[in-house]
Amino acid sequence: MDLYTNEEGEINLIELFYLIRSKLWLIVLFAVLSAAGVYLYSSYMITSIYTSKTQLYIINRSTEAANLSDIQVGTQLTKDYMVLVKSRAVVNKVIENLSLDKSYEDIAKTVSASNPSNTRILEIKVDYPNANMAKRIADEFANVSGEQIAKIMATDIPEIIDEGNLPTSPSSPNISMNTLIGGIIGAVLMSGIIIILHMMDDTIKDSDDVERYLELNTLGLIPIEGKVKVSKSKKKKLKKSMQKK
Repeated sequence: MDLYTNEEGEINLIELFYLIRSKLWLIVLFAVLSAAGVYLYSSYMITSIYTSKTQLYIINRSTEAANLSDIQVGTQLTKDYMVLVKSRAVVNKVIENLSLDKSYEDIAKTVSASNPSNTRILEIKVDYPNANMAKRIADEFANVSGEQIAKIMATDIPEIIDEGNLPTSPSSPNISMNTLIGGIIGAVLMSGIIIILHMMDDTIKDSDDVERYLELNTLGLIPIEGKVKVSKSKKKKLKKSMQKK
């Protein structure tokens, strides 16, 4: 089957399939090497990050019994807490309490706050290169946030539902996923290179190529060394001259 089915150069998918199959060993080899390279890079060159989470329950009680108004106010307060938990006053207080040799910007980018929909739960998540320190920072943010924000907003101090967990394994990088993606990219890249090189190959290698490109039958073969490279324009001229004869 021909790679080009007419002069416009339509790609023959069947020949591409057989081409890829014949070079499958090379594609697999490159995929394995790419996966191994990504695995080593992810394991030894990228800093592991550990994640610790803590949860606060936002309350607003004016009386002993909670009413609908308290619930609505508490829900709104949760959204405000998400912003205030990363305020400079809270972050600097955490740095001071833990005697961290870090700036406000360094610690602020490690912490994030979220609110599960339709709840008055505030989740504080800390990403840090050290597992123990990630837990300590998460717990300190929960304590400081409750104290500082309650003063600012003149409301009840939120209750801590869960203290920060001690992570046993890094949350990033995902070495398994990175390795898989590296292998896939390596295989796709090598397949593309093989196809491009094949499409750019203008050499006449054997009698089959003569019949393929010139649409002429060969009467005999003369052994020569190397390959004869013929451009597409020369192929057309040679084909026309042979047809005239």
